[in-house]
Amino acid sequence: MSPRIGADVKLPSPHRALKGAVDVPWPQVLADAAELGLDGVLVRTLYELSPTLDPGLLREVADAAAGLGLYLELGVGKVNPYMTAELPEIRRLGDGSYVTGMERMIEAAAAIGCHELWTATGNFQAGLPGLHKNDRYRRDAPWADQMAATEGLLRQLAPVLRACGSHLDLETHEEITTYDVVRLVEAVGPDVLGVTFDTANVYVHGETAEAAARRVAPYTRMCHLRDVAIVEGPEAPDRYLLPCGDGVIDWADVLGVLLGANPDLHLSIEPAGPHQPAMQVWHDDPRWRAAHPDLDPLELGAVLDCVGAYEHHVRSFDRPDAALLRAGGLFTREEFLRRSAGHLRSVTAAGDHTHPTKEYIP
Repeated sequence: MSPRIGADVKLPSPHRALKGAVDVPWPQVLADAAELGLDGVLVRTLYELSPTLDPGLLREVADAAAGLGLYLELGVGKVNPYMTAELPEIRRLGDGSYVTGMERMIEAAAAIGCHELWTATGNFQAGLPGLHKNDRYRRDAPWADQMAATEGLLRQLAPVLRACGSHLDLETHEEITTYDVVRLVEAVGPDVLGVTFDTANVYVHGETAEAAARRVAPYTRMCHLRDVAIVEGPEAPDRYLLPCGDGVIDWADVLGVLLGANPDLHLSIEPAGPHQPAMQVWHDDPRWRAAHPDLDPLELGAVLDCVGAYEHHVRSFDRPDAALLRAGGLFTREEFLRRSAGHLRSVTAAGDHTHPTKEYIP
């Protein structure tokens, strides 16, 4: 059976601006996904869907998705105690306790049959200078301290996850490496934690999507799929987001690894809209180097080689060059989804992708 392909959806928040949020009611979100020919949605913010976790409304959403033949996955907030103050709505859900707020969301999702739950370990602060945009490089908290605190919070949530038969699936977000994610999953337990594999974020840590997939595939239970362009930037190589198939990722390889480990994995696309900031690969910054003790120099070399590989795409396949990427406005969210879904379907239809197609050789 072909994998089911869907869309990651952010709903607008009354508390903060969310890049890429879709400002339409949830019934329209589901209808739009069905109209695009998609198989499901990953709604990133359960507390935006229902700020009070109204069980009747959540059941209505689940039934509506099922009626349209769509899978429904949900997100339940972030789990790094150093940044939970940025999400006061979750503490309010818990009557003053962030942990209780998370527990209530996990239970509310389980009540409507949603057991794979997106989460992440930090934020990206676009207004801050250089690598300090990224929570890995906070001035007030070494990353090791953030990881220890995050593990502690995840251990507090483990009992409710076990009781509900659910997983918190940690995204390979822009502040965390795949090595870090795997350590957290193995420390707290794969019976309660999994991975949301974002194919684009790993590049900012000197990791390729193909090699990263091999590290996280045994634990990957959700996806954020999108392609990347790596181009020369004014300070460091810039990473931009592209529809699947338009960038440098070998999708036959990545999907072979992921579906080989989990044939029932839903392939959710995280679309980029018309405008996106670049993220940098700060490989020449000694602070970046010190913050990546697991760095494989040969894999970093493969990431830097992607600059030349993408230049070949520009020349041979008429892909947008660095100037066009910086200018933005290249595609709408819907175009991004259509092109990505079409490419993923063509790759999965081309052959048996239930086993890795090749080994990563650094």
